[in-house]
Amino acid sequence: MLKGKFHHRVERFLACADIAINGDRPWDLQVHNEKFYWRVLTQGSMGLGESYMDGWWDCRRLDDFFYRILGAGLDCQVRALAEFSHILKARLFNLQKESRAFEVGRRHYDKGNDLYRAMLDQRMIYSCGYWKNAATLDEAQEAKLDMVCRKLHLRPGLRVLDIGCGWGGMAKFAAERYQVEVVGVTVSEEQVRLATELCRGLPVEFRLQDYRQLNEPFDRILSLGMFEHVGRKNYRTFMTTVRRCLDDNGLFLLHTIGGNHSQVDMDPWIEHYIFPNSMLPSAEQICQGFDGIFVLEDWHNFGADYDKTLMRWFENFDAHWPSLRDSYDERFYRMWKYYLLSCAGSFRARKNQVWQVLLSPKGIPGGYESPWRDPGRGGKTCCAALNP
Repeated sequence: MLKGKFHHRVERFLACADIAINGDRPWDLQVHNEKFYWRVLTQGSMGLGESYMDGWWDCRRLDDFFYRILGAGLDCQVRALAEFSHILKARLFNLQKESRAFEVGRRHYDKGNDLYRAMLDQRMIYSCGYWKNAATLDEAQEAKLDMVCRKLHLRPGLRVLDIGCGWGGMAKFAAERYQVEVVGVTVSEEQVRLATELCRGLPVEFRLQDYRQLNEPFDRILSLGMFEHVGRKNYRTFMTTVRRCLDDNGLFLLHTIGGNHSQVDMDPWIEHYIFPNSMLPSAEQICQGFDGIFVLEDWHNFGADYDKTLMRWFENFDAHWPSLRDSYDERFYRMWKYYLLSCAGSFRARKNQVWQVLLSPKGIPGGYESPWRDPGRGGKTCCAALNP
């Protein structure tokens, strides 16, 4: 009787999002183990993700399943008791302090360059593409990189800092297309190794270094998809670090995933299995971080584009799985599939956003005109004001 009670509670819960158990629609669940219901009700997000990894349930379209769950707001209605201890831990401790900075590098970004080569575009850009005029993943990522360069008004001879440089795709693009000198820092040994190899011969340097250790001058600074690892207790430190390194006439572009509400923690499953010590900032938290340090020049949201980016990443990962399976087991396949498609559903439901925030130390004389608002004007409108 108790087993049936758990079943009916989950069934009623999912019905609110028009999801059926053992139904025939692509977003319906197929349950293989009756213990699934108890596990989800008592362990919340962690139980849902781990039970999928264990093969206790399946769904033909995980992205649609999560789109419906999150679109109906069901994630806010039920949080297991275990998740409250997760929140308390995030409130009490600085999970992103300097002594823990390299953990996400070891556990996520060092998983294997073969995996990321197979999944990502040809430049290995591991952040949201810009799909406005793009038909392929390569085109979307190139459009994003060029938009970043134009927003920063890059020109030959400038010295640029890339915080969280990944495998060097952004640095290589900027050095080749805009003739700038780039320093990239990351907490991943594998990223430094491959980025150095891919950028050999260019005026680019890569370092295994935490952002807090930086103290040298740059004309421009950018950070694409790294701020999610900084944590709210360190936002002020991050911004003051950027400011002390940035020329008074410089620009800083912050590209980050953001949440609609201020929180102190990450989804427990994502935090444990994918991005340890991570946290999505809210707009309020970002603004508090740079309050009194920078002038806000521009704020661009293209979060809906991450749905398409993640779906392309999954298609690539899935297509290359036969060549990857000797290095990664089937449980990893289910974990990675769950990660990519649950995130796609989240962006489709507009629960998460992608922001590019453009900041200046003292404000641009006459104001900043963003090239993404008027692509025909390019990046020339403010160069004179920025470089008198």
